[in-house]
Amino acid sequence: MAGGGSGSNRGWHRVDGEGGPGKIVSDGPAVQRSAFEGLLVPAAFEPMPKPGPNDWLANHPEKGQTFDDFVRSRPNKPDARHSTIYLQPLGTFDLGPLKEFTEAFFMMPVVVQPPLDLKSARITSRKNPYTGQQQLLTTDILTFLRRQLPPDAFCMLGITTIDLYPDPAWNFVFGQAALRDRVGVYSFARYGGDGTKMFFQRSCRVIAHETSHMFGIEHCVFYRCVLNGSNHLAESDARPMHLCPVDLRKLQWSVGFDAIERYRRLHAVCQRAGFNEEAGWYEREIRRCGKS
Repeated sequence: MAGGGSGSNRGWHRVDGEGGPGKIVSDGPAVQRSAFEGLLVPAAFEPMPKPGPNDWLANHPEKGQTFDDFVRSRPNKPDARHSTIYLQPLGTFDLGPLKEFTEAFFMMPVVVQPPLDLKSARITSRKNPYTGQQQLLTTDILTFLRRQLPPDAFCMLGITTIDLYPDPAWNFVFGQAALRDRVGVYSFARYGGDGTKMFFQRSCRVIAHETSHMFGIEHCVFYRCVLNGSNHLAESDARPMHLCPVDLRKLQWSVGFDAIERYRRLHAVCQRAGFNEEAGWYEREIRRCGKS
């Protein structure tokens, strides 16, 4: 297969579903439901457009995962023993701003680990047959990260500036997650403009996508959502940075956060970063629910 994608490769990302988003509203206590259900109104979200010939769904048909599918899959769920998200730099670079975004997106503690020397990890590498660029094999990285999981980790995400490939038949991937093993990896290599706003925005978008997979949340096919699959950089850039109502409900069920407070924190992070479109979206949603 020529082409890349952000998400899990065959054998790592199980796909199932029943053809529609299913029930979206919460089944929680009535006192908590009203504000949360206000955030789940489908009209506030854009439906998934028809894919172009080079887009993810045109090349990787997926049925979609309803909320009921998600619960039935018995996904990984944070608990008192496994409550922290770990970011593992594979190399030396600053992850401070990314840590702040990740904490707001998942409403969980985030720890940045000391940088790891890749030479000591024995990761298979190759030169890309089309570009000649060095690439690392994602399955080797995931196996290595599995052995490094701290005792209190809910999950660990490896981050590298070197390009990635999941299988010799693939051109590249932006990232990959092993759902049950609670580890994932993604690369900055194809994002360009290190230190720019676009670079940071792409990094936030992909860390939200890949880490969500470790909660057992699969690719979204119902709405425009940060969980949409992507086959190329333009498709990845077209994804919003927020969750659709189906996947917001899944994440809230897993973590148990106050959804309005999460929107407030994400609005503040996006505003500081200059992500004006996303900041405006969160602000409108908070106001629509009468919680400004």
